[in-house]
Amino acid sequence: MNRDIDVLVLGGAGVDTIVYVPELPLPYADSYMIDSGIRTRAGQTGDFVAVGLSALGLRTHHLDLIGDDPEGDLVRALHRDHGIGLTEISQPAGTKRAVNLVGPDGRRLSLYDTSRSHPDDRLPEATVRALASAGRHAHVSITQPCAHALPVLRETGVTISTDLHDWDGENDYHEPFAHTADLVFLSAAALPDPERTMRRIVERGRARTVVATAGAEGAYLLTDDTLTHIPPATPPSPVIDTNGAGDAFAAAYLYGMLTGQPPHQCARYGTLAGAHACTIPSTETNAINSTELLRLTATP
Repeated sequence: MNRDIDVLVLGGAGVDTIVYVPELPLPYADSYMIDSGIRTRAGQTGDFVAVGLSALGLRTHHLDLIGDDPEGDLVRALHRDHGIGLTEISQPAGTKRAVNLVGPDGRRLSLYDTSRSHPDDRLPEATVRALASAGRHAHVSITQPCAHALPVLRETGVTISTDLHDWDGENDYHEPFAHTADLVFLSAAALPDPERTMRRIVERGRARTVVATAGAEGAYLLTDDTLTHIPPATPPSPVIDTNGAGDAFAAAYLYGMLTGQPPHQCARYGTLAGAHACTIPSTETNAINSTELLRLTATP
């Protein structure tokens, strides 16, 4: 079978409004003066993964529900400007959007507009099947339409990854994603015992590799029943914004996996890409490329 897509990204297309605030949590006040500006730009988790993969030279295609609205125009422009294939399914409720409050240390608080989705939203089965059959790998965002697409993806035989983000290890919404994927990413931020959750994902699902990112502490890699700590990478310049760092990690890990690197090296790629992302303002789109990633990898 001709596989002319390296990675099919499902879901996670949308628009964020970025507000840099003086501190988080933000104390109550009637108003704040934001001298850094307030900007709306395309880019939610699926968009960032797609941009990261494309910047690393992988043939990338993105599939999601998008509205016929100004936010949708921003999403379409992002993919066009970065040369990323986009198959959009009409979303009458409109394109997904969120507001991200970013503190001086780069931490963020995201406010998601859930009115832009409906429990019955679906990605057309025939479209999912056709694109997955043309792909080497599928990366699935944890949005409701993608949950319905998981059985179809499995039927095509494509390998699957997902990012559970700040899952607490208990919310059952995440379980179909955690138990269907071959490779699972998640953040350790909300996990009292990351190793326990990682091993439970392996025991209950298909995954043989689980990666828990831990911010400035690096990451944890569980593969072949062995848990390994991956040291953090030093950011090339001051950390200003953590938006998109996890997506950059996932993209770089997948780049390593699809170019034949062992899991430990893939995770090393991920920490380097994540550290790079933390130095880029959310209002910009500047993913690391393969030349720079490999240069940093070779640096002692």
